Amino acid sequence: MTTTPAAGPHLLDGPRRVLVTGATGYVGGRLVPELLTEGHDVRVAVRAPERLADVPWRDDVDVRRADLGDAEAVAAALRPRGAAPDAPGDVDVVYHLVHSMSTGGDYAHTELTIARTVARACAAADVGRIVYLGGLHPRGVDLSPHMASRTAVGDALLGSGVPTLVLDAGVVIGSGSASFEMIRHLTENLPFMPAPSWVGNLVEPIAVRDVLHYLRGAARVPASVSGRFDIGSRDVLTYAALMHGYRHEAGLGRRRIYAFPVPAPRLAGWWVALVTPVPHAMAVPLVQSLQHDAICRDTRIDGIIPPPPGGLTGYREAVRLALARERRGEVTTTWASASGGVSADPLPSDPPWSGATVRVDARSRIARDLEPADVWPVVEGIGGRNGWYSWPVAWAIRGILDTFAGGPGARRGRRHPETLAVGDPVDWWRVERLERGRYLRLRAEMRVAGRAWLEMRVEPAPGGGTRYDQRAVYLPHGLPGRLYWGLIAPFHAIVFPSMARNILARARELRVTSPRGPR
Repeated sequence: MTTTPAAGPHLLDGPRRVLVTGATGYVGGRLVPELLTEGHDVRVAVRAPERLADVPWRDDVDVRRADLGDAEAVAAALRPRGAAPDAPGDVDVVYHLVHSMSTGGDYAHTELTIARTVARACAAADVGRIVYLGGLHPRGVDLSPHMASRTAVGDALLGSGVPTLVLDAGVVIGSGSASFEMIRHLTENLPFMPAPSWVGNLVEPIAVRDVLHYLRGAARVPASVSGRFDIGSRDVLTYAALMHGYRHEAGLGRRRIYAFPVPAPRLAGWWVALVTPVPHAMAVPLVQSLQHDAICRDTRIDGIIPPPPGGLTGYREAVRLALARERRGEVTTTWASASGGVSADPLPSDPPWSGATVRVDARSRIARDLEPADVWPVVEGIGGRNGWYSWPVAWAIRGILDTFAGGPGARRGRRHPETLAVGDPVDWWRVERLERGRYLRLRAEMRVAGRAWLEMRVEPAPGGGTRYDQRAVYLPHGLPGRLYWGLIAPFHAIVFPSMARNILARARELRVTSPRGPR
């Protein structure tokens, strides 16, 4: 049931105690600091708290380790820290911002199971409000698996008995969002694009800043209001028009887009995965969701949460803002922030792996003319546009092969060109451990028969200078894994020695060209 007074409800005043799930994701990671700015007492429930180690707001929130599929863990996150299991909950508002699409497999079942667990826990803990970010979709049609899952999750939360706001949004435009990256890379890489028929469908984009505006406002909506509400920019465009709009704002030449009368969602999903950083597991569901118009059916939300004071952000302005943030290096979260967790496994060389088959390529070099502080910026800046300092063609080919295999490839790059945080993607790697100034460990997310890590360590050398250690570690799975290592070992013999050598050479170049000059 949805209650919408004609003049709109009176928004609640004062701080609220808020629990945010999905705080390591694209939207959740941006929402938390805004809730803190508004004076709310913020708690976050995450599966891997170590992924928040480097976010600037880490010490301002109460971090709880919780697997949202575990009813007891969710219930504990809703209680005061250290409270007994039968103690009442103390949370006013729960933001459910978790999606499992990037995990592949039966993500719809996973999402619905988690939503039901969270819904029951919120009802038992007497939570005052649940807020969920869903997706715009038409009524009375067969929805894509992705959109059907989002709808089912919203229904499960609405059926909890707890006052719930489901905010259905369309294409979210912001630096680092999956939708924005799809539009950007398709437009930049394809001056001529034969496209499926869905490029002519209507979509209503929304700037991520406006999504955050509605999410912030949801914390203050009184309990008398519960239901689904559409949110959008009021700019209704075709998907082809989105690409043409991006082309104009990015200063690109003319793009020719030709729509063929065939939807071909799966084929288009594979094509998107090859051309953009969005992997196949996400690209196919996203493209399938474009088979129908995705526009707001009404503006009832205006009677619940008034639009931003300066008005809603138009599509072209949202693109300008996203491009400006990227140029300034202010991308705080990306679509890849939420995909893949931080492994709790030790490296295969650690004692628990004694007896396992492990392949290692270790390199070490000493540079008497460099300090660790000279080398570390090169290490932390590795990947993305900076490359891997060795045989670029080989790295590019490996990325292309991984993309064809359904892996992330090299297109997702980095969140920031110079700094890293635990959980950040770096091409087909992810930052698993970071000791700034000293140690970086990357875990491979490429499609390979086994598990792989790349370590880089910088420390003072005995007698002066810097010792740089580099280690590639591979734990093969079965015969395919052993064959894979045997095939690539000759390439490693070329790639990794030159990588170590060139990292130090780059450090010398930066040291000479630094404003401080040679030290």
